[in-house]
Amino acid sequence: MSVDFSHLTCAILIPGILWASWIDYAERRVPNWLNLALIVTGFAGQAIFAGLSGVQTGVLGLLTGFGLLIVPWMMHGMGAGDVKLMAAIGVWLGPWLTFCSFALGAVLGGVAAIVMIASTGRIRLACANMGIILAKVSNRRTLFTEFGSAKSFGSTSQLLPYGVPLTAGTLIVLAARTWGGWGI
Repeated sequence: MSVDFSHLTCAILIPGILWASWIDYAERRVPNWLNLALIVTGFAGQAIFAGLSGVQTGVLGLLTGFGLLIVPWMMHGMGAGDVKLMAAIGVWLGPWLTFCSFALGAVLGGVAAIVMIASTGRIRLACANMGIILAKVSNRRTLFTEFGSAKSFGSTSQLLPYGVPLTAGTLIVLAARTWGGWGI
């Protein structure tokens, strides 16, 4: 049996992001060493299976993953580990599949947030927090400050470990690619 890049992706990326997701869920952080390991192995795999073209795809994917989440991080809306995890996923998936993975992860994260809010009965607090976030983004002076940051809400909100929906989005994209779904 010959191994191709999709087999390598399944063997390394899937366990790696599942592990990152578990750590993020348990500790609310994604370790730098794990993100770095995924980035290095992704570039090595890209180089081995597709040469310079693969490395270029990996760079574009890394930049896409990083670019999609760097502004929310700068606004103090998420942790840096989530940004680096999305960049690491990008090395493996390339720019288009990274964007699809992010989009699905964002939708799943939104659904998870709504379920968390509804199940804990914090709808009024969530609405108040949303008002603060809207005030934050409507003022240039507060846009990149701690005001309205994820951590500033304290006990009035639950932090969503964003590595979990990013991982779920990536797994769905990989499954769709593997089984030929959605034109991916």
